[in-house]
Amino acid sequence: MAKILVVEDEEHVRDVVRQMLEQAGHEVEVAADGDQAMGVWERWKPDLVFTDILMPNKGGLVLIKDLRERAPRLPIVATSGGGRTGKLNFLSTARTFRGVVTLKKPFSRRELLDAVHQALATAARA
Repeated sequence: MAKILVVEDEEHVRDVVRQMLEQAGHEVEVAADGDQAMGVWERWKPDLVFTDILMPNKGGLVLIKDLRERAPRLPIVATSGGGRTGKLNFLSTARTFRGVVTLKKPFSRRELLDAVHQALATAARA
């Protein structure tokens, strides 16, 4: 199974996602925002990053950009509950980065695991 970094500012959501992934056999580390995530990524080198888009400090889109510069083939799953502010759709923007799979909140356990599988499979083919 994969080493997955979960980046989510809402503690309850972060814990639920961590539990779902661990129950599926993955090893999981967590971070509350993009700044924390970069520190965890540097020391732990996960196989996949699962990130919320809207977070305080460093948000998901900036995190994705930073990760792409350092690890161009790293599989990423980006998620958002709102997704739209004005005319900007954050999930659509996240999809413009190569190798990013998006997932709209709320999602089921099956949808989460499918997104993770898709991201890992896409990266393996790259």
